[in-house]
Amino acid sequence: MSWYDLTTLPNGLRVVTERMPGIRSAAIGCWVDTGTRDELGNEAGASHFLEHLLFKGSEEVSAREISETFDAIGAHSNAFTTKEQTCFWTRLLDDELGTGLRLLAEMLQRPAFREHEIDSERQVVIEEILMSEDDPDDTVFEAFSETLFTGHPLERPILGTRESITGMSSGDISGYWKRRYTAGSTVIAIVSSLPHQQVLDEVEKYFGDWGGDGLTHDLHPLQLVTGARVVHRETEQAHVVMGGELFPRGDERRWAFEIANHVLGGGMSSRLFQTIREERGLVYSVYSFGMPFADIGAWGIYAGTAPEQLPQVMELIEGELTSILRDGITEGELERAKGSVRGSIALSMEDANSRMSRLGRQVVTNGELLSTGERIARIEAVTREDVASVLSEVIPGPRVLTGLGPFAERDLEAYVA
Repeated sequence: MSWYDLTTLPNGLRVVTERMPGIRSAAIGCWVDTGTRDELGNEAGASHFLEHLLFKGSEEVSAREISETFDAIGAHSNAFTTKEQTCFWTRLLDDELGTGLRLLAEMLQRPAFREHEIDSERQVVIEEILMSEDDPDDTVFEAFSETLFTGHPLERPILGTRESITGMSSGDISGYWKRRYTAGSTVIAIVSSLPHQQVLDEVEKYFGDWGGDGLTHDLHPLQLVTGARVVHRETEQAHVVMGGELFPRGDERRWAFEIANHVLGGGMSSRLFQTIREERGLVYSVYSFGMPFADIGAWGIYAGTAPEQLPQVMELIEGELTSILRDGITEGELERAKGSVRGSIALSMEDANSRMSRLGRQVVTNGELLSTGERIARIEAVTREDVASVLSEVIPGPRVLTGLGPFAERDLEAYVA
């Protein structure tokens, strides 16, 4: 018997559920298969702008009614946008499932797009952009993404720019919604104690008349150009992100990369953390990461340090990359990494929202739906040889380096030469 139930309604809407016996809540996620990479030139930032605007309601349900109704039933609700998906979610008592679905249906299917609400929310989004620009971490990561993905749809910032949001008309926004928000492009994922058919009946009641086919995306390889980029600011700390291209999210090598990433910089026992922070005290934060997408991915390392210590930190990072590539990982590191990933997987399964996110993301991306046991089995099957193979494919490739601080690009170019 499957641990989940998946039904495609006649209109193309996919509904996926998982039962958690004993809980009183229901976690609902409406996953729309559209994000920043799908925007046209006049729509830069429209995915995120629309995420805000849909909470303004429809002709039948106002923004105030949405917020007051969610509050009255003790629900938590929000939304988020990525480069590839947009998700509107709520967590509420299971006997209020119909109420949550009714509100989400109004928001997604019948947005009002009132001019005065667009203008007021436009300023809210611009304030969010300004807040992000004031955050050194946000700024350096955005610079890294734009530099690494130059010329690719993934280059575009999720928030858009002040110029694009200011210049975006109501026609641009409604045009994007009409083009990208359809039944066929949406997945509704629900985790609760309720049986699948009962949930399905409620979803069909509110979403069954929605129309529209599934969508395509502009997928193509990356032409990575090695280089350095600096956002010059007179800050007290230098922030740097270095990395390169990684394989797409569905690649089977992702399991070995997860282990490699944990050993390199994914935890407090990782090599980067121990060498640079614990042994030398040169940073507060240093870690490695992966960013998988449909057609490509990225790996990278972040560090924040005093500007005068940056050369030493970069040398230590390069030394750890050279060491792990040359010698691989130890048996002890392999087992610690497996244990950490096992624990993370198991702990995340105790939360209904985490389960809903896993379900929705996997279905909307046409990914493989694996049970907790199957995911752990994939991790357990990773060998030191698998990790060495992945590292040999990833680390020697072309890299980009972005930095924020009181220095110039020439100060960083040596580290990506």
